[in-house]
Amino acid sequence: MIRLSRNRWGRILAGPFFVFSALMVMKMVLAGLVVFEDHDFWLTLATGIPSVWVFFCLIELLVSKRRLTAYLVVNLLLTGVLFAVIMYYKYFGIIVTYHAAQQINQLTEVKSSVWSLLHLNFLLIFTDIVLFVLGLLLSRRFRAWAWSWAAAPQFARVSRRQLAAAGLAVSVLWCVAVSWPHKDSINEIKKAQGMGILNYEAYAAFADLLEEEFDPSLVTREAIDGLKGIGKVENPEGWGLAQGKNLIVIQLEAFQNFLIGLRIDGKEVTPVMNRLAQESWYFPRFFQQVGQGNTADAEFVVNTSLHIPRAGAASVVYGEKELPGLPRLLAEYGYDSMTFHTNDVIFWNRKELYPALGFARYYERKFFGDEDEVMFGASDEVLYRKTADVLEQAAAVGRPFYAMLVSMSAHHPFNLPERKYRMELPERYEGTLVGDYIRAQNYADEALGQFIGRLKKSGLWESSVVVIYGDHVGIPKYSLTGYEKKLLQDEIFGREYDVQDMLNIPLLIHVPGEEPRVFEGVGGQVDVLPTLANLLGISLGDRIYFGQDLLNQPENLLPERYYLPSGSLITEKGVFVPGRDYEDGVSYPFDGVEDGHPAATKDQFERALHLLAMSDSYARALPERQK
Repeated sequence: MIRLSRNRWGRILAGPFFVFSALMVMKMVLAGLVVFEDHDFWLTLATGIPSVWVFFCLIELLVSKRRLTAYLVVNLLLTGVLFAVIMYYKYFGIIVTYHAAQQINQLTEVKSSVWSLLHLNFLLIFTDIVLFVLGLLLSRRFRAWAWSWAAAPQFARVSRRQLAAAGLAVSVLWCVAVSWPHKDSINEIKKAQGMGILNYEAYAAFADLLEEEFDPSLVTREAIDGLKGIGKVENPEGWGLAQGKNLIVIQLEAFQNFLIGLRIDGKEVTPVMNRLAQESWYFPRFFQQVGQGNTADAEFVVNTSLHIPRAGAASVVYGEKELPGLPRLLAEYGYDSMTFHTNDVIFWNRKELYPALGFARYYERKFFGDEDEVMFGASDEVLYRKTADVLEQAAAVGRPFYAMLVSMSAHHPFNLPERKYRMELPERYEGTLVGDYIRAQNYADEALGQFIGRLKKSGLWESSVVVIYGDHVGIPKYSLTGYEKKLLQDEIFGREYDVQDMLNIPLLIHVPGEEPRVFEGVGGQVDVLPTLANLLGISLGDRIYFGQDLLNQPENLLPERYYLPSGSLITEKGVFVPGRDYEDGVSYPFDGVEDGHPAATKDQFERALHLLAMSDSYARALPERQK
């Protein structure tokens, strides 16, 4: 039996094992306060202690020399994970996992967006590491003390290893015991809270091995229609109205629907889009369905009518596939196809995505150059001017074309150069994310107006179907300060800004010769392809797609996968976000007024999950592209 004096116990508790354990628990508490709305300190303690003890017991078991270095390295790595969790949540509203590491190379392109999310108080999580390193570098006395402190024998060598081995076994079992009851939770945030953040990260690394595969042979047109509740329409409205017309699709960077009609002190923010909404077919209850790839994901969903993958950007996960979608579909009807984006084509793996989608050619930074650079490439003005030149040349050939344009000047964090300021903001908006966003979108709107004017002057406006939509959220609710939340509530929405507003983007469709209309039904990016196919008079037959024709289907079911926990969905009533399961879910009505009824039934919830599984299975089973 090992007996310890009171002094010996004091030395043990003041040793690196317990000191670093206490530091890590404090950091997990900080992360929990940011990520979890109903943070529970004792739950953090119960789940956090065993997860860090796994690592620290390994150090005590395997490292005999330089133990301080080992503790500092592990401390840094675990702190980095917690910091990544905080930063990712502040933008996406979900818990980051190892899958995001696959896109670490994209950070150099979006570093300004990352820095904008950084609050100085988040850096407190690194305080101990900084102090330790400075002490080791600057103070010989501290260095001597630190090395002796970490190396001081607290037990006999054999006893230390025996205790470490026993502690490791107990900690692993403890981690499993606290994590196992939460493994079936749908909501990743609830799952991470119940498991503990570090335990959840470990679980996520193995979760792919536990995922049940859906049989791709069961993915049929009939099965999809049954799940979505789509009925056969004998004489579909709008069929062939634009047959043979050119198709021009404009994807607006971070453009949310609340901008349309918005005035700040009497000044229109987006006069061009306001006018287009009055002159075109306008879908005000239209929603994003993007994931980790954001803009590139929007390009994927709109062109394929497939859902984004469970993890990773679609452009990366499916970049090697031969994807069915608009470019290939329209090519069967004699259409040329091209896409335009002012950034480098390697960004978000578009160099693979565009051929995978079947675009005949693409135009990127090499074509647009660095003229009038804003954010990550040439300005929207340059995008539209040079694209118009190409489209006019294409029209002269006499062959119908499909052109997709991806704007970028209004990109988060909306640091528009002063030379692009087009409106003066009231002082109360200056220096806020909301104000920067409004100013950036005002500029983007003006640039769009120049393009529309060019289309009208060249005659392309009357010979083309023009589709305009936002790609994804511009103002994540998770990134807002208290003042910014109040600004949105008091001056723009008249109520709390929440997820139903955040995910809401506009869809506008200009059909030559057709009177303007407003469609109040719910739609999402996955619905663009079947809606356009109907307008162009193209039968989809038994093709696999997961959207629906917005002109002919009165109700919708839209699964969501990012910016909200898994299992979230949108119906005609609003947005539904599950808890551990359906029963403890939360509803967000479109008007912000709760009526006591959930936004989705349990049947709709289960069907939405089924649709996602089917889409994943179908996409994974697609053939590899022949290069």
